[in-house]
Amino acid sequence: MTDRTLLLVDDDENIVAALKRLLRRDGYRILQANSGKEGMELLASNTVGVIISDQRMPGMTGVEFLSQVKESYPDTVRIVLSGYTELNSVTDAINRGAIYKFLTKPWDDDLLRANVEEAFHRYEMKMENIRLRKEVQEANENLLSINRDLEQRVEEKTREALRNLDVLQVSQEILENLPVAVIGIGEDGMVAVANKIAQHLFGADGTLPLLGEAANTVIPAELLNCAFVGCPKLEGKKLCLADGREVNCWCCVMGELSQSRGRVLVVDPDLYTKQI
Repeated sequence: MTDRTLLLVDDDENIVAALKRLLRRDGYRILQANSGKEGMELLASNTVGVIISDQRMPGMTGVEFLSQVKESYPDTVRIVLSGYTELNSVTDAINRGAIYKFLTKPWDDDLLRANVEEAFHRYEMKMENIRLRKEVQEANENLLSINRDLEQRVEEKTREALRNLDVLQVSQEILENLPVAVIGIGEDGMVAVANKIAQHLFGADGTLPLLGEAANTVIPAELLNCAFVGCPKLEGKKLCLADGREVNCWCCVMGELSQSRGRVLVVDPDLYTKQI
């Protein structure tokens, strides 16, 4: 717990001394002023939780002083200590919230100590509420910042996904309209990609879907051997198939520029079909 600082304001030094003797036992840090002007000067350089002020002081009454304090230091808990005869003069200030309590002279020691303890508890609860509100505000601002960052990232990812989709669609269209048969074969030996010409050449004029089929069931062994043996880079070869036809083909291993794995086989359709 931080130091509990108590400000006593009274032009009667005997009263201030008596209050200090009474309240020092409760562990408060006690400041004293002989006038409202001195009290304001102390408040400017000290964090004060509770103020006890006499009402009848020269130059500035206790109510006038505490009304100024309320404007400049609204979180303080303000108490007037005075005689019964001045009750009417402080009632309006109590109603306006400038004063928390009115305590009378002479005072009851135990009652005064209890009221000061209660005043500090009230002040500390107020400070805790302010701290919590500040934490909530900071948390909300952080959350707002995180949400803005997430929204920005989502927008960026969405734009990236749309760009990739456009690229994919263009690539797919280019692949479909190439004048050669293109077949992608996964490491598991299954056909993963086949353009229209490949579908026509090896899929019974397009009636047999190639995707997902075992490559060795739809593609001649000589072409598969070209794809899987001795072709790390894209290179062309002229092969003689088992039926006597000669074809031009190209093949390469995937993975040099992407995460893809497998083989790509490209076949010249004109030479392949002319010899059927």
